[in-house]
Amino acid sequence: MGMFTKKRFRHLMSPGRINQLELRNRIFFSPMGSNLAEEDGSVGERLRTYYVERAKGGAALVTMGSVSVGFPVGASNWRQEAISDDKFIPGLKALADEVHQHGAKLAVQLHHAGITAMTDMLDGRPLACPSVPKASKDSGDFVDVMLEEEQAKFFEPYATMGEIKYDTLDTEESIERIVQMFAAAADRAKRAGIDAVELHAGHGYIFSTFLSPAYNQRTDDFGGSVENRARLLTRTIRAVREAVGPDYPVWMRFDSQEFLMDYGITLEDAIRVAQLGEEAGLDAIHVSAHGDSNYGRTYSTGHATDIRNCFVGNAAKIKAAVSIPVICPGRIEPEDADRFIAQGKLDFVTMGRKLLADPHLPNKLLAEQPETVRPCVYCYTCISNIFKSSHVICAVNPLTGFETERQPEPAERRKKVLVVGGGPGGMESARLLANKGHQVILCEATDRLGGTAQFASVAYAPNQRIVDWLKREVHDDRIDLRLNTRVTSELVRSLGVDEVIVATGAKRSMPPIPGSDRDFVFSGDDMRKLVLGHDLEEIADKTGGSTRFAMKWGSKTGLTGKLGLLREGSKFWMPIGKRVVILGGELVGLELAEFLAKRGRQVTVLEDSSRVGRGLPLVRRFRVIDECHELGVALLTNTADAHIGEHTVAYTNDSGQERTIGADTVIVAKGATGDDSVADMLERDGFTVHRVGDCTGVGYIEGAMRDAALATRTI
Repeated sequence: MGMFTKKRFRHLMSPGRINQLELRNRIFFSPMGSNLAEEDGSVGERLRTYYVERAKGGAALVTMGSVSVGFPVGASNWRQEAISDDKFIPGLKALADEVHQHGAKLAVQLHHAGITAMTDMLDGRPLACPSVPKASKDSGDFVDVMLEEEQAKFFEPYATMGEIKYDTLDTEESIERIVQMFAAAADRAKRAGIDAVELHAGHGYIFSTFLSPAYNQRTDDFGGSVENRARLLTRTIRAVREAVGPDYPVWMRFDSQEFLMDYGITLEDAIRVAQLGEEAGLDAIHVSAHGDSNYGRTYSTGHATDIRNCFVGNAAKIKAAVSIPVICPGRIEPEDADRFIAQGKLDFVTMGRKLLADPHLPNKLLAEQPETVRPCVYCYTCISNIFKSSHVICAVNPLTGFETERQPEPAERRKKVLVVGGGPGGMESARLLANKGHQVILCEATDRLGGTAQFASVAYAPNQRIVDWLKREVHDDRIDLRLNTRVTSELVRSLGVDEVIVATGAKRSMPPIPGSDRDFVFSGDDMRKLVLGHDLEEIADKTGGSTRFAMKWGSKTGLTGKLGLLREGSKFWMPIGKRVVILGGELVGLELAEFLAKRGRQVTVLEDSSRVGRGLPLVRRFRVIDECHELGVALLTNTADAHIGEHTVAYTNDSGQERTIGADTVIVAKGATGDDSVADMLERDGFTVHRVGDCTGVGYIEGAMRDAALATRTI
C-alpha cells in the first residue's frame, strides 16, 4: 500500500519552484474570499487560524484570497482582507511568520473589484470599469432562484444605495491610480514577509472587465485588440515587478474563457494574454474562468466548477504557449492531478473546497493515507454562505470558519458514551468522542450504517463519499459498533453509560393528502425502504412480488448496500412509472426529480411555496434547477390543495385554476419531522441526552456534522 501510494502521488507531492520560491509539493490552497477578516480589513484571530490550519495540513502554498489593494476603495465583500495601507503590515507579517513555522509559503491575491465593488456603491464612489455597462437584454435567473429570505439579505445593502455611477478611467491619472494601487500593495506584501503576489485578473473584476470584449467597448489604447485590452494588466505587471524586484514571485489568476457569454473571452484570447503577461514579467499563470453573472449556473461552471477537471484542457494549451509554470484549479482529484503533472499539462494545482473539507489532505497523501482524507461533496455550502453576507463554512467540516470557536475541549475524564443512530450525525459523534479518548458504543437499528444519507447518496452521488469516509472512521477498535440494535432504556441502563448522544434522524411519513393511500403513492420513508431493501413487507401493497423479491435479494446479498451499483442499475430498471409527480420541491424533491429525469422519467414537481430547492445551498440550487429545466422537469410553484385520483394528481395553481395531470407514480417528498422519540424516552428515564442531526429538525449533512461537533465538544 505504501509503495503504491508513493507511486500514485509522486509527481503531486514532489517539490516545485516559481522564480526563486521553493515549494514542498504541488498543492496550493486556492485564493477564496472567506469574509473572516476584521471589519477594517485586518488579519485577526479567526482569519489567522483559518489560514494557518491549511499550512499545518501540508499545503505548499497558502493564498490569501481577494485582498483589497485600495480598501475601502474597490472592495467587494463584507470583512474583506486588505493590504491598502502600511497599517495592515503587522497583521500580515504575523500570519506569514506562523505559516512559515509550518513549512508552507504565503501568497496574497491582490484584488480590485472594479464594477462589482460593493463598498464603492454603498459609499457613493463611481465604479472603476473600462466602459459604462450595456443594459442587459436578459436579466438571467440569478434572482429568480433565490428564496425570499435570501433575496432580502442579498439586496439589503442596496436599500441605502444611491444612483450607481461609473469611472471609465479615461485619463492617464485614473489609469495610473489603479496601477499604483497594485504596485504599492505588492511592495507591502514583500515587506510583510509574504512570499509571492498573485494579481487577480479574472472573475469580472477590474482587469477581467478590461480583458473581456463583452465589457470593454473602448476605442482608445485600452480597447479593441487583445493587446490593447490587456494593456492595463501588463502595465500593472511591469509596475509590480519594478516594485518588488526580479527575484520576487509574481503571477496572475485570469479567465481562460467566459462561459454562457456570446462575446466573452475565448481561449485564443487567453493564450495571447498569458504570453503578454509573461513578456511583462510574470513568473507563472493561474488559469481560471468566468461567465455571465446574471446566470446562477456561472458560479458552478466558472471558477468553482462542478465539472471534473474542467480547466485542464485550457491550462494545457496555455502551458504549451508559455515558458513559465501553469497553476490549475477546477475539481481536480489528487490522482488526476498527479497524472496531469506527469503529462506536462500543468505544474501546480489549487485546491479550495477540498482543503476546506480537510485541511490536512496534503499531509495524508504524504503519509500514504489517502483513504483518511475527509472528502468534499461539492455541495457549495462554502460559497453559498458568502452570498448571504456571512463567512465561509463547510458542510462536512464544521470547524472550517470556526477554527477558534469549535475546537474540541480536552476531556476531564474518560467517559462511557452511547451514540444512538448510525447516520452521519451519529458516526461523526462517535468518531469525535473516540478521538477524545472516551469509551464509545455506537448502536444502529438496521443492518448498515449511513442512515437516510444512503438514500440521498443514490440520488446525489458525491454524498456517498462522506458516508463511506465516516463508515471507515467508525470501523475502529476504539468504537464498539452494534448493528441491528434498537435502543431501549433497559439497554442503556445495562450498559452503564455516562451520557447518550441521540442521532436518530428524521421521519418522512405520509402527510394527510387526499388519495395518499393509493398503491402508486410513496412517502419518503417508503422510497427509502424500496431503494435500500429495508422493511419491504411494510410497502407490500405498493410493490409487486417480483420487485420485492429483487430488492430483498439485493439487500440480503449486499447489493443494495453498494450505492454505486444501485445508481448505475437504476439507469436500466427501477420500479417507478414513466410519469412521476413529486409533491414537494425542497432539497429531497428536487434532487429526486433530477435523478429520475436522467433515467427517462417525465417528472412534474408541485411545490406549495414560491420557490423550489429550499435546503439546497444557493450555488448548487442554481445548477440543479438549471439541469432540471434542461431535462424537461416541470417545476410548478405556488400550488395548493393537491389530491390524488386514479393515476392523476389534481391541484390548484397560483391563478386559482384547478389543474389535473397524469401520474403513474406519485412521490411525496415533504412532511419530514425530527424523530425524537428515543431522545424523549431516555430523558424521561433520567439519562443525560444530547440531540444531534435531523432528530432536532431537518438540517441534512451540514446540520448533522455541525451538531456532532457542538454536542461532543465539551463531553
